Amino acid sequence: MAARSTSRRFLRYAATASAVTVTGTVGLYMLRSRRPLDTDYSKAPSFLASPPQFPKITSRLEQIAALKESASANPDDVYDLLIIGGGATGTGIALDARTRGLKVALVERDDFSSGTSSKSTKLVHGGVRYLEKAVKELDYEQYKLVCTALKERRYFLDIAPHLSNALPLLLPIKHWWEAPYLWIGTQLYDLLAGSEGLQSSYFMPRAKALQEFPTLDGNKMVGGLVYYDGQHNDSRMNVSLAMTAALYGATVVNHMEVTGLEKDAAGKLCGARVKDCLSDDKEFVVKARGVINATGPFADAILQKDQPSMKEIVMPSSGVHIVLPEWVGPKHLGLIDPSSDGRVIFLLPWQGKMVAGTTDQACKVEQEPIPEEEEVNWILHEVNRLMAENVHLKRSDVLSTWSGIRPLVRDPDAKNTESLTRSHLITVSESGLLTCVGGKWTTYREMAEDAVDTAIKEFKLKPQALQSRPNITGTSTTAAEQTSLNGSCQTQQLRLVGAHGYSPKLRDELVQRFELADDIADHLAHNYGDRAWEVATLSSPSSKSEQRIAGAAFPFVDGEVRYAIRNEYAMTAADIVGRRMRLAFLDSQAALKSLPAIISILGEELKWNEAKKRQEFANGVKFLRSMGLRDEISV
Repeated sequence: MAARSTSRRFLRYAATASAVTVTGTVGLYMLRSRRPLDTDYSKAPSFLASPPQFPKITSRLEQIAALKESASANPDDVYDLLIIGGGATGTGIALDARTRGLKVALVERDDFSSGTSSKSTKLVHGGVRYLEKAVKELDYEQYKLVCTALKERRYFLDIAPHLSNALPLLLPIKHWWEAPYLWIGTQLYDLLAGSEGLQSSYFMPRAKALQEFPTLDGNKMVGGLVYYDGQHNDSRMNVSLAMTAALYGATVVNHMEVTGLEKDAAGKLCGARVKDCLSDDKEFVVKARGVINATGPFADAILQKDQPSMKEIVMPSSGVHIVLPEWVGPKHLGLIDPSSDGRVIFLLPWQGKMVAGTTDQACKVEQEPIPEEEEVNWILHEVNRLMAENVHLKRSDVLSTWSGIRPLVRDPDAKNTESLTRSHLITVSESGLLTCVGGKWTTYREMAEDAVDTAIKEFKLKPQALQSRPNITGTSTTAAEQTSLNGSCQTQQLRLVGAHGYSPKLRDELVQRFELADDIADHLAHNYGDRAWEVATLSSPSSKSEQRIAGAAFPFVDGEVRYAIRNEYAMTAADIVGRRMRLAFLDSQAALKSLPAIISILGEELKWNEAKKRQEFANGVKFLRSMGLRDEISV
């Protein structure tokens, strides 16, 4: 639940604080009404009888042309908002603002989710550690953060059911005297979720825990408590936010760098200068009534473009993760346990592998941070402490690694990054640069709502009902999307691209229609939702070996590459292997082997010559080295 070195102190606090209220707490918990977790899929369409017709995304070149038009003499061409940054926060803001009827543009220097938003722990969680801090330190702000995150967790699972799911997490109990205290903590966590809770926490006997998690050392536990949080495919979620915003009419462009900020005669921001990173075209100006800085750990760099003397407000923290083979743990049960240094260690099933982490160290800000070997070995050591005597993980067992830079809000009195809150901060400079920074994946939607609310007030914008609502469901009717876009924030119930036609039967329909292998159909359904139908259409027949782009051990298919290029603005091999297909996060060596086939398809789709393909291979290898690729490759 949290660091055992602090856990005992916490438990004393928790026991004291809970003694008076525990009876009432349990009573309220037993009487509360939880909203059903299972979605009603009875109205989900069957595409077997009527194949979907999905709208085409506006091309990247058309989006760039729209950016250039904003600087014309026509005031109607000016954007209401220009958002800098294509991570979870930026794309969340773009979707919220656009569905309130505002004219929105978003530019991202690299790719959507190329930074922190693709390098998370993959959890959608309230934060049991923050709950511990709230109780131990009587910190109301931490308490509010947990409550908000638990509510947002449920919205998250509702709007993208194909990309997210509930995940049970095991808390090993080392001594019997810990059990009642940990039970209080998990019950309180359930209670705070209220009607938005997932499933109830419960005690798991030692024998059952070892049956479910046979690689654990049974001599170090007497049982366990299981509680529920959410899990998701982070970069596919991020890309889906961007594509949903684009389908609703936002201008979103990746690989477009902001080189400077534009100010009017009064010193107020009125846009930005941008440069296409994929062409030799000159930089140009994008005009907007308001500019939002949503660049995460790079927020200070944009702030200093606005005001060079601006003090840094971000304290970057490195979170390193490693990926281990699937045999290390069960497919549908994660684990969280105190680490030896007072933090926690996660061991989580994800995409057929096991993700372990994480660290929390102050670091410098860089585009593609490479995990330090010391940090990788520390995580291995912590996982090995939990394993049975006959299980010993070696460095060679690590399939992939990554380091995500968390943009924590700077507190000059903090002694370490772990003590900083993950809540977000919104500031507006004298010139009008609105910066939204901090927070975490789970609360991206709330951050976006707060940012848009602030922008409307600061920039005197006028939200309105969306006049021309696109049909993104793929069916002949918009009945599948009931959300009323009346000018207010509706993102808590606005389903993302892929969600409308998703249902548990989609997998079987893909098998039936396209004769896909079970693992491929399952992969496509859970990573693309109803768009899996289009991905399958773009794939080679199952009888051809080239269908599996990464070999028989992985469910990735060549149609995903074509779909990513045509429908998700994928422009480089790293865009595909890292943020669309996730292979680089699962096995960097397998990703390396897939590069030639991926680049071949990119070359066909984007009309590359041989020199461009060779350069792209070199760039792909460079990216994979940031993902744990260790062998020296001649490029």
